Amino acid sequence: MKTLFIPAKGKLDIEKIKEIKIKNKFGLLSSVQYLHYLPEIKKYFKSSVIGGQVLGCNIKNALKIKSKVKSYLYIGSAYFYPTEIALKTNIPVYIYNPLTEKLSQVSQPEIEAVKKQNKGKLIKFYSADKYGILVSTKEGQNKINEAINLQKKLKNSYIFIFNNLDTKELENFPDIDCWINTACPRIEYKTIINYQDIPKDYGRR
Repeated sequence: MKTLFIPAKGKLDIEKIKEIKIKNKFGLLSSVQYLHYLPEIKKYFKSSVIGGQVLGCNIKNALKIKSKVKSYLYIGSAYFYPTEIALKTNIPVYIYNPLTEKLSQVSQPEIEAVKKQNKGKLIKFYSADKYGILVSTKEGQNKINEAINLQKKLKNSYIFIFNNLDTKELENFPDIDCWINTACPRIEYKTIINYQDIPKDYGRR
């Protein structure tokens, strides 16, 4: 089935952006709606570095400029993306929300809370005997190859493919001790861990 993508660009008051005060050299990041504004914003902050678009499941554009900056400025309304950036880079992340026209920063307590939650999920992962690997059929989220590689490393693991997932349906498989999510990392369930949070050297169990 063919998919039609229609650009939906957001509006941004550049004059508000010019009022932002960040002392050190920062990277410019945004959600797709405001990506087209980044070159214009850089004109007012000449020492800034354009990273580009980031997603909750893909912050590669933040990581590739990490060595060049001391902090990040994320343009967008989602809070999940910048939290993930702060967690993975350990440098300050500022958020400018074009909808509220307010500037905020991901706090250390928020980062520590996510780390604590991830640690609990890892404990469940390591103590599990049977695994379910979740794979989305949606374009941009389909990670079937990653799922197959996971299955090769994990004994007693099974791949579950879906388009739209109601996490209540997972209760139909009470024998699954731990679910590994390869789709959108925003899927929340008590026994779900995102595959990005699993150490790469966990080996075959």
